[in-house]
Amino acid sequence: MHIAVLAGDGIGQEIMVEALRVLEALDLPDLRLDHADVGGVAYRNHGHPLPPETLELAKSADAILFGAVGDPELDGLRRELRVESAVLGLRKELQLFANLRPAKAFAGLENLSALKPEIAGAIDLLILRELTGDVYFGEKGQRETATGRRQGYDIMAYDEDEVARIAHVAFKAAQGRRKKLCSVDKANVLQTSVLWRAVVEEVAAGYPDVELSHMYVDNAAMQMVRNPGQFDVMLTGNLFGDILSDQASMCVGSIGLLASASLGEGTRGLYEPIHGSAPDIAGQGIANPCAMILSAAMMLRHSFGMDAAAERVEAAVAAVLAQDVLGHDLGGDASTTQIGDAVVAQLTDD
Repeated sequence: MHIAVLAGDGIGQEIMVEALRVLEALDLPDLRLDHADVGGVAYRNHGHPLPPETLELAKSADAILFGAVGDPELDGLRRELRVESAVLGLRKELQLFANLRPAKAFAGLENLSALKPEIAGAIDLLILRELTGDVYFGEKGQRETATGRRQGYDIMAYDEDEVARIAHVAFKAAQGRRKKLCSVDKANVLQTSVLWRAVVEEVAAGYPDVELSHMYVDNAAMQMVRNPGQFDVMLTGNLFGDILSDQASMCVGSIGLLASASLGEGTRGLYEPIHGSAPDIAGQGIANPCAMILSAAMMLRHSFGMDAAAERVEAAVAAVLAQDVLGHDLGGDASTTQIGDAVVAQLTDD
Protein backbone atom coordinates (compact mmCIF):
# COMPACT_ATOMS: atom_id res chain seq x y z
CA MET A 1 0.00 0.00 0.00
CA HIS A 2 2.08 2.87 -1.34
CA ILE A 3 0.54 6.22 -0.35
CA ALA A 4 1.79 9.64 -1.37
CA VAL A 5 1.22 11.98 1.58
CA LEU A 6 0.84 15.60 0.49
CA ALA A 7 -0.12 17.57 3.59
CA GLY A 8 0.21 20.98 1.96
CA ASP A 9 -0.45 24.27 3.72
CA GLY A 10 -2.12 25.66 6.82
CA ILE A 11 -4.17 23.15 8.77
CA GLY A 12 -3.34 20.51 6.16
CA GLN A 13 -0.21 19.68 8.16
CA GLU A 14 -2.11 19.28 11.44
CA ILE A 15 -5.04 17.21 10.23
CA MET A 16 -2.81 14.92 8.17
CA VAL A 17 -1.00 13.85 11.35
CA GLU A 18 -4.28 12.59 12.79
CA ALA A 19 -5.31 10.75 9.60
CA LEU A 20 -1.97 8.93 9.53
CA ARG A 21 -2.35 7.98 13.20
CA VAL A 22 -5.70 6.42 12.32
CA LEU A 23 -4.19 4.43 9.45
CA GLU A 24 -1.41 3.20 11.72
CA ALA A 25 -3.97 2.14 14.33
CA LEU A 26 -5.55 -0.15 11.75
CA ASP A 27 -2.28 -2.11 11.47
CA LEU A 28 -2.56 -2.28 7.69
CA PRO A 29 -0.31 -4.69 5.78
CA ASP A 30 2.70 -3.37 3.85
CA LEU A 31 1.85 0.28 4.48
CA ARG A 32 4.36 2.63 2.86
CA LEU A 33 4.03 6.39 3.33
CA ASP A 34 6.10 8.81 1.24
CA HIS A 35 5.82 12.54 2.00
CA ALA A 36 6.28 15.44 -0.40
CA ASP A 37 5.69 19.18 -0.53
CA VAL A 38 2.73 20.68 -2.38
CA GLY A 39 1.12 24.12 -2.58
CA GLY A 40 2.60 27.12 -0.81
CA VAL A 41 5.16 25.13 1.13
CA ALA A 42 6.35 23.60 -2.15
CA TYR A 43 6.64 27.02 -3.79
CA ARG A 44 8.71 28.29 -0.88
CA ASN A 45 10.99 25.24 -0.88
CA HIS A 46 11.17 24.43 -4.59
CA GLY A 47 9.90 27.47 -6.52
CA HIS A 48 6.76 25.73 -7.80
CA PRO A 49 3.51 24.59 -6.10
CA LEU A 50 3.70 21.20 -7.83
CA PRO A 51 7.39 20.29 -8.14
CA PRO A 52 8.39 17.49 -10.55
CA GLU A 53 9.38 15.21 -7.67
CA THR A 54 5.95 15.61 -6.07
CA LEU A 55 4.18 14.85 -9.35
CA GLU A 56 6.36 11.78 -9.94
CA LEU A 57 5.58 10.50 -6.46
CA ALA A 58 1.86 10.97 -7.06
CA LYS A 59 2.11 9.07 -10.35
CA SER A 60 4.00 6.16 -8.78
CA ALA A 61 1.84 5.79 -5.67
CA ASP A 62 -1.27 3.64 -5.34
CA ALA A 63 -3.17 6.56 -3.81
CA ILE A 64 -2.65 10.18 -2.78
CA LEU A 65 -3.69 11.52 0.60
CA PHE A 66 -3.97 15.30 0.26
CA GLY A 67 -4.38 17.91 3.00
CA ALA A 68 -5.02 21.42 1.71
CA VAL A 69 -3.34 24.20 -0.24
CA GLY A 70 -3.64 27.93 0.24
CA ASP A 71 -1.30 30.69 1.37
CA PRO A 72 -2.59 34.29 1.34
CA GLU A 73 0.96 35.63 1.31
CA LEU A 74 1.44 34.07 -2.13
CA ASP A 75 -1.81 35.26 -3.70
CA GLY A 76 0.07 37.79 -5.84
CA LEU A 77 1.90 35.15 -7.87
CA ARG A 78 1.07 34.78 -11.55
CA ARG A 79 -1.65 32.23 -12.32
CA GLU A 80 0.57 29.26 -13.17
CA LEU A 81 2.39 29.62 -9.84
CA ARG A 82 -0.65 30.18 -7.66
CA VAL A 83 -0.70 27.49 -4.99
CA GLU A 84 -4.20 26.34 -5.99
CA SER A 85 -2.78 25.26 -9.35
CA ALA A 86 -1.14 22.33 -7.58
CA VAL A 87 -4.36 20.40 -7.03
CA LEU A 88 -5.65 21.35 -10.48
CA GLY A 89 -2.39 20.06 -11.95
CA LEU A 90 -2.67 16.77 -10.08
CA ARG A 91 -6.23 16.28 -11.31
CA LYS A 92 -5.17 16.95 -14.89
CA GLU A 93 -1.92 14.95 -14.90
CA LEU A 94 -3.51 11.94 -13.19
CA GLN A 95 -6.74 12.25 -15.23
CA LEU A 96 -8.87 12.32 -12.10
CA PHE A 97 -12.17 13.35 -13.65
CA ALA A 98 -14.71 12.11 -11.07
CA ASN A 99 -15.05 13.79 -7.70
CA LEU A 100 -17.17 11.98 -5.10
CA ARG A 101 -18.38 14.13 -2.22
CA PRO A 102 -20.70 12.35 0.21
CA ALA A 103 -22.76 14.39 2.66
CA LYS A 104 -24.61 12.61 5.44
CA ALA A 105 -26.02 13.88 8.71
CA PHE A 106 -24.34 12.48 11.81
CA ALA A 107 -26.73 11.29 14.50
CA GLY A 108 -26.92 13.78 17.34
CA LEU A 109 -25.50 16.70 15.34
CA GLU A 110 -28.70 17.69 13.53
CA ASN A 111 -29.08 20.79 15.70
CA LEU A 112 -25.70 22.10 14.47
CA SER A 113 -26.99 22.50 10.93
CA ALA A 114 -28.34 25.83 9.76
CA LEU A 115 -31.44 23.85 8.76
CA LYS A 116 -34.18 22.59 11.03
CA PRO A 117 -32.98 19.38 12.75
CA GLU A 118 -35.67 17.22 11.16
CA ILE A 119 -34.62 18.45 7.70
CA ALA A 120 -30.88 18.16 8.32
CA GLY A 121 -31.29 14.66 9.73
CA ALA A 122 -32.60 13.39 6.39
CA ILE A 123 -29.44 14.32 4.45
CA ASP A 124 -27.72 11.33 2.85
CA LEU A 125 -26.50 12.27 -0.60
CA LEU A 126 -23.51 11.85 -2.88
CA ILE A 127 -22.42 14.63 -5.21
CA LEU A 128 -20.65 13.46 -8.37
CA ARG A 129 -18.71 16.45 -9.69
CA GLU A 130 -16.91 16.38 -13.04
CA LEU A 131 -13.41 17.54 -12.23
CA THR A 132 -11.26 18.19 -15.31
CA GLY A 133 -13.45 20.32 -17.58
CA ASP A 134 -15.72 23.37 -17.41
CA VAL A 135 -14.52 26.93 -16.81
CA TYR A 136 -11.73 25.75 -14.51
CA PHE A 137 -9.82 24.24 -17.41
CA GLY A 138 -11.27 26.18 -20.35
CA GLU A 139 -9.60 29.00 -22.21
CA LYS A 140 -9.38 32.10 -20.05
CA GLY A 141 -7.81 35.50 -20.00
CA GLN A 142 -8.33 39.24 -20.27
CA ARG A 143 -8.79 41.29 -23.39
CA GLU A 144 -9.85 44.71 -24.54
CA THR A 145 -13.26 45.37 -26.03
CA ALA A 146 -13.88 47.45 -29.15
CA THR A 147 -14.59 50.40 -26.88
CA GLY A 148 -11.31 49.99 -25.03
CA ARG A 149 -12.73 48.46 -21.86
CA ARG A 150 -11.08 45.58 -20.01
CA GLN A 151 -12.92 42.28 -20.26
CA GLY A 152 -12.26 38.97 -18.52
CA TYR A 153 -13.42 35.69 -20.00
CA ASP A 154 -13.55 32.01 -19.01
CA ILE A 155 -14.78 29.44 -21.51
CA MET A 156 -17.16 26.75 -20.22
CA ALA A 157 -16.98 23.66 -22.45
CA TYR A 158 -17.65 19.92 -22.33
CA ASP A 159 -17.49 17.36 -25.10
CA GLU A 160 -19.80 14.35 -25.15
CA ASP A 161 -17.12 11.88 -24.05
CA GLU A 162 -16.33 13.93 -20.94
CA VAL A 163 -20.00 14.00 -20.00
CA ALA A 164 -20.55 10.30 -20.73
CA ARG A 165 -17.67 9.06 -18.59
CA ILE A 166 -18.75 10.99 -15.48
CA ALA A 167 -22.37 9.98 -16.11
CA HIS A 168 -21.40 6.29 -16.07
CA VAL A 169 -19.67 6.78 -12.71
CA ALA A 170 -22.77 8.49 -11.33
CA PHE A 171 -25.21 5.84 -12.55
CA LYS A 172 -23.04 3.05 -11.11
CA ALA A 173 -22.87 4.90 -7.79
CA ALA A 174 -26.65 5.24 -7.78
CA GLN A 175 -27.03 1.51 -8.39
CA GLY A 176 -25.16 0.93 -5.14
CA ARG A 177 -27.32 3.37 -3.19
CA ARG A 178 -31.06 4.19 -3.50
CA LYS A 179 -31.10 4.11 -7.32
CA LYS A 180 -32.01 7.77 -7.79
CA LEU A 181 -29.91 10.16 -9.87
CA CYS A 182 -30.51 13.89 -10.25
CA SER A 183 -28.49 15.56 -12.99
CA VAL A 184 -27.96 19.26 -12.28
CA ASP A 185 -27.42 21.73 -15.11
CA LYS A 186 -28.56 25.08 -16.52
CA ALA A 187 -29.95 23.86 -19.83
CA ASN A 188 -32.40 26.77 -20.09
CA VAL A 189 -29.47 29.17 -20.53
CA LEU A 190 -26.21 27.35 -21.31
CA GLN A 191 -25.51 25.44 -24.51
CA THR A 192 -22.98 23.38 -22.56
CA SER A 193 -25.82 22.17 -20.36
CA VAL A 194 -28.01 21.34 -23.35
CA LEU A 195 -25.35 18.86 -24.49
CA TRP A 196 -24.82 17.68 -20.92
CA ARG A 197 -28.49 16.81 -20.50
CA ALA A 198 -28.71 15.06 -23.88
CA VAL A 199 -25.67 12.86 -23.18
CA VAL A 200 -26.87 11.98 -19.66
CA GLU A 201 -30.18 10.87 -21.19
CA GLU A 202 -28.30 8.67 -23.66
CA VAL A 203 -26.21 7.05 -20.92
CA ALA A 204 -29.34 6.51 -18.81
CA ALA A 205 -30.61 3.97 -21.34
CA GLY A 206 -27.97 1.55 -20.05
CA TYR A 207 -29.18 1.85 -16.45
CA PRO A 208 -32.92 1.15 -16.50
CA ASP A 209 -32.93 0.41 -12.77
CA VAL A 210 -31.92 3.99 -11.90
CA GLU A 211 -34.54 6.74 -11.75
CA LEU A 212 -33.17 9.82 -13.57
CA SER A 213 -34.34 13.37 -13.03
CA HIS A 214 -32.99 16.75 -14.14
CA MET A 215 -32.86 20.00 -12.18
CA TYR A 216 -31.58 23.49 -12.89
CA VAL A 217 -28.72 24.44 -10.58
CA ASP A 218 -30.53 27.40 -9.01
CA ASN A 219 -33.46 25.17 -8.12
CA ALA A 220 -31.08 22.49 -6.85
CA ALA A 221 -29.48 25.00 -4.48
CA MET A 222 -32.93 25.95 -3.20
CA GLN A 223 -34.08 22.33 -2.84
CA MET A 224 -30.94 21.44 -0.92
CA VAL A 225 -32.03 23.70 1.92
CA ARG A 226 -35.77 23.06 1.54
CA ASN A 227 -35.78 19.26 1.24
CA PRO A 228 -32.26 17.77 0.97
CA GLY A 229 -33.56 14.32 1.85
CA GLN A 230 -35.00 14.00 -1.67
CA PHE A 231 -31.51 13.62 -3.16
CA ASP A 232 -29.57 10.39 -3.47
CA VAL A 233 -26.89 10.98 -6.11
CA MET A 234 -26.41 14.40 -7.70
CA LEU A 235 -24.44 14.58 -10.96
CA THR A 236 -23.12 17.92 -12.13
CA GLY A 237 -20.27 19.81 -13.77
CA ASN A 238 -17.16 21.27 -12.22
CA LEU A 239 -18.38 24.77 -11.36
CA PHE A 240 -21.85 23.82 -10.11
CA GLY A 241 -20.44 20.85 -8.18
CA ASP A 242 -17.89 23.01 -6.41
CA ILE A 243 -20.62 25.32 -5.14
CA LEU A 244 -23.26 22.71 -4.29
CA SER A 245 -20.88 20.46 -2.36
CA ASP A 246 -19.81 23.34 -0.13
CA GLN A 247 -23.47 24.18 0.42
CA ALA A 248 -24.11 20.54 1.35
CA SER A 249 -21.40 20.72 4.00
CA MET A 250 -23.14 23.54 5.80
CA CYS A 251 -26.46 21.74 5.55
CA VAL A 252 -24.81 18.86 7.43
CA GLY A 253 -23.30 21.19 10.02
CA SER A 254 -19.68 21.90 9.17
CA ILE A 255 -17.30 21.83 6.25
CA GLY A 256 -14.93 20.09 8.65
CA LEU A 257 -16.93 16.87 8.34
CA LEU A 258 -16.93 16.27 4.58
CA ALA A 259 -14.44 14.09 2.74
CA SER A 260 -13.91 13.63 -0.98
CA ALA A 261 -12.38 11.26 -3.50
CA SER A 262 -11.08 12.22 -6.94
CA LEU A 263 -10.96 9.18 -9.21
CA GLY A 264 -10.00 8.29 -12.76
CA GLU A 265 -10.27 5.14 -14.82
CA GLY A 266 -8.14 2.97 -12.50
CA THR A 267 -7.92 2.53 -8.75
CA ARG A 268 -5.51 5.38 -8.06
CA GLY A 269 -7.28 8.30 -6.46
CA LEU A 270 -6.64 11.54 -4.63
CA TYR A 271 -8.39 11.88 -1.29
CA GLU A 272 -8.86 15.19 0.51
CA PRO A 273 -11.22 17.07 2.81
CA ILE A 274 -13.31 19.61 0.92
CA HIS A 275 -12.28 22.49 3.18
CA GLY A 276 -9.28 24.69 2.52
CA SER A 277 -6.07 25.47 4.39
CA ALA A 278 -7.81 27.80 6.91
CA PRO A 279 -4.74 30.02 7.50
CA ASP A 280 -6.64 31.99 10.15
CA ILE A 281 -6.56 29.00 12.54
CA ALA A 282 -3.43 27.20 11.30
CA GLY A 283 -1.00 26.29 14.07
CA GLN A 284 -3.54 26.73 16.85
CA GLY A 285 -4.37 23.04 17.18
CA ILE A 286 -8.12 23.58 16.83
CA ALA A 287 -8.75 22.33 13.29
CA ASN A 288 -11.28 19.50 12.96
CA PRO A 289 -9.48 16.45 11.48
CA CYS A 290 -12.66 14.43 10.86
CA ALA A 291 -12.90 15.25 7.14
CA MET A 292 -9.26 14.27 6.66
CA ILE A 293 -9.78 11.02 8.57
CA LEU A 294 -12.91 10.25 6.56
CA SER A 295 -10.97 10.96 3.36
CA ALA A 296 -8.51 8.28 4.43
CA ALA A 297 -11.48 5.94 4.87
CA MET A 298 -12.60 6.69 1.31
CA MET A 299 -9.07 5.88 0.16
CA LEU A 300 -9.22 2.47 1.84
CA ARG A 301 -12.53 1.75 0.11
CA HIS A 302 -11.92 3.03 -3.42
CA SER A 303 -8.18 2.49 -3.98
CA PHE A 304 -7.57 -0.63 -1.89
CA GLY A 305 -10.96 -2.34 -1.76
CA MET A 306 -10.84 -2.43 2.05
CA ASP A 307 -14.51 -1.83 2.73
CA ALA A 308 -14.41 -3.34 6.22
CA ALA A 309 -11.50 -1.12 7.30
CA ALA A 310 -13.21 1.94 5.81
CA GLU A 311 -16.41 1.15 7.70
CA ARG A 312 -14.44 0.79 10.95
CA VAL A 313 -12.97 4.27 10.52
CA GLU A 314 -16.32 5.80 9.60
CA ALA A 315 -18.01 4.13 12.55
CA ALA A 316 -15.25 5.35 14.88
CA VAL A 317 -15.70 8.96 13.72
CA ALA A 318 -19.48 8.70 14.12
CA ALA A 319 -19.06 7.27 17.63
CA VAL A 320 -16.67 10.04 18.67
CA LEU A 321 -19.06 12.72 17.41
CA ALA A 322 -21.95 11.01 19.21
CA GLN A 323 -19.89 11.24 22.42
CA ASP A 324 -19.75 15.04 21.97
CA VAL A 325 -16.03 15.10 21.27
CA LEU A 326 -16.53 18.14 19.07
CA GLY A 327 -14.13 20.59 17.52
CA HIS A 328 -14.47 24.35 17.62
CA ASP A 329 -16.28 24.37 14.27
CA LEU A 330 -19.05 22.31 15.89
CA GLY A 331 -19.32 24.41 19.03
CA GLY A 332 -17.04 22.20 21.13
CA ASP A 333 -13.60 22.69 22.61
CA ALA A 334 -11.78 19.49 21.58
CA SER A 335 -8.40 20.08 19.99
CA THR A 336 -7.19 18.50 16.78
CA THR A 337 -5.10 16.02 18.76
CA GLN A 338 -7.90 15.21 21.19
CA ILE A 339 -10.25 14.33 18.34
CA GLY A 340 -7.56 12.14 16.80
CA ASP A 341 -6.93 10.49 20.18
CA ALA A 342 -10.63 9.71 20.54
CA VAL A 343 -10.88 8.14 17.06
CA VAL A 344 -7.77 6.04 17.61
CA ALA A 345 -9.07 4.91 21.01
CA GLN A 346 -12.40 3.95 19.44
CA LEU A 347 -10.60 1.85 16.82
CA THR A 348 -8.46 0.20 19.47
CA ASP A 349 -11.49 -0.67 21.61
CA ASP A 350 -13.84 -1.90 18.87
